[in-house]
Amino acid sequence: MRIKVMKGKSLEDIDQLIKDTLSEEEAKFYDELDEQNVFQMLIGVFNGKNRWIMYMMNLVTLVFFGLFVYCLVQFFNTDVTNELIKWGFGVVIFLLGVSMLKVYIWMQMDKNALMRELKRLELQISSLAGKVSD
Repeated sequence: MRIKVMKGKSLEDIDQLIKDTLSEEEAKFYDELDEQNVFQMLIGVFNGKNRWIMYMMNLVTLVFFGLFVYCLVQFFNTDVTNELIKWGFGVVIFLLGVSMLKVYIWMQMDKNALMRELKRLELQISSLAGKVSD
């Protein structure tokens, strides 16, 4: 199914029109800005200026997950009520920590996708503005 846009032109036609107005380098850059799958977005989080913090956060996530599993095993191996509360509290805290760190990483992936779309729009606007001025 083709989506109709602007006087009977489809999105593919508009994309081709934009590519036709771009130079070879700009067309290559435009193709690199195409939509990514989840694995490409995940790898993209580890690129850029703040990649060190992403490596650190993943290390902390692994540590928290290990502590979560340890607390969970200890929780099921005890019968004392006070220890059940202590290990259960550890399970909840470390699981929340893992969850919050994963949400942060997903937010960074979303930010990168939005930035890629903004760059794509900037390129399209500059390309069309160049064509209109000619």
